[in-house]
Amino acid sequence: MKHKLTGRVAGAIALATATALALTGCGGSSSSGSGSDTLKLVVADYGTGPDNASSKFWQGIVDDFEKANPDIKVKVTSIPWTNFDQQVQTMVQNKQFPDITEGDYFSNYAQDGLLYKASDVLSKPDNLLPAFKDQGSYNGEQYGMPWTTSSRTLFYNKKIFADAGISAAPKTWADLQADAAKIKAKGETGFGLPLGAEEAQAESLLWMLGAGGGYQTDGKYTIDSAANVTAFTFLKNLVKAGDTEPNPGTVNRTDLWQQFAQGKVGMINGSPALIPIIQKAGVLQDSDWASVPIVGQNGPLDTTLGVCDNVAAFNANGHQAQIKKFLDFAYQDKYQLAFDKEYDLLPATTSAADALASDPIFGPFLTALPKSIQYPSDTSWANVKTKIQQTIGTAVTGDPKQVLGQLQQTATSAS
Repeated sequence: MKHKLTGRVAGAIALATATALALTGCGGSSSSGSGSDTLKLVVADYGTGPDNASSKFWQGIVDDFEKANPDIKVKVTSIPWTNFDQQVQTMVQNKQFPDITEGDYFSNYAQDGLLYKASDVLSKPDNLLPAFKDQGSYNGEQYGMPWTTSSRTLFYNKKIFADAGISAAPKTWADLQADAAKIKAKGETGFGLPLGAEEAQAESLLWMLGAGGGYQTDGKYTIDSAANVTAFTFLKNLVKAGDTEPNPGTVNRTDLWQQFAQGKVGMINGSPALIPIIQKAGVLQDSDWASVPIVGQNGPLDTTLGVCDNVAAFNANGHQAQIKKFLDFAYQDKYQLAFDKEYDLLPATTSAADALASDPIFGPFLTALPKSIQYPSDTSWANVKTKIQQTIGTAVTGDPKQVLGQLQQTATSAS
């Protein structure tokens, strides 16, 4: 059963009830609008099936908007999030420009002069979470407007910990390694380390941060820094000891999250998106697991990876005024909270985040957001990320310094 938001959050989303009801009655991927004056809205699909497809959610917002603004029509097109970037790039290459996209990729479009600035199409851009302003900026101007956000914490199985004689969550890498070894001795995977192609860049950054490293320093790539080599040398030793699953470079996040939900993994780094997987599996109760700050080399981190999917507003069709009306409408707290409740994600506005702060499940993730670290925002990141996803997993079975050095060369050339 999906976790229900509690306390003052329930009151905060009461206004969204009508929206939620509207969603169940919406079908298809487009509104009644058509023609040159219709806004073209292209969104990533975060749903797990037809019942909670993102197109249904956005259609609910569109229906409400068109009732309030009968002179503006909006057509919704939904794309699976795994193919979103590629399909939007194809649209742009074919000059079939959308008006609004909600997904990820935006910086290259800003570089090419295809986007409106956030201040041109949003009345209250300062209500967007400030932690993501730089990530959404190009040449000092914000173009990417976060719609939904996420952060990472360490999930651990309290039942497995108790069976292995572990009394508390780990705080340091040494704690984590010792705990993983005890769990392995009980026949379960100690730590789930997903360095496969799905999201290797995220898992890698969490460990880099744990050693005081990261992908960039002062805007320049430093993938082969001493700190990053230290992080991957630790991971190599963890893998060699058998404290993780075999061959982490071939294992994806989704697969390991499923194993954690089945009670087969003691610890794993995760986001709020892991919660519905746990609930759907029906093996672990809420009391069987917990999440804590990401473990660092010398103690828990006060920073973590923070990610967001951005809204981008294209200028090719000249619909600035209509876009601004729609985005002002869509960014209301009731829609932010309803979206995050539906897909177990986090808000992108300060006002909506404040409404969720006291929630026992999502509160820890929100606490981590203000100090979160984002991926690089420059236009080279798309290519660098792909290379990281393809190869960084080999650093835990080969020579970490050599693998990170090759990635550094790729990043330097790309930038």
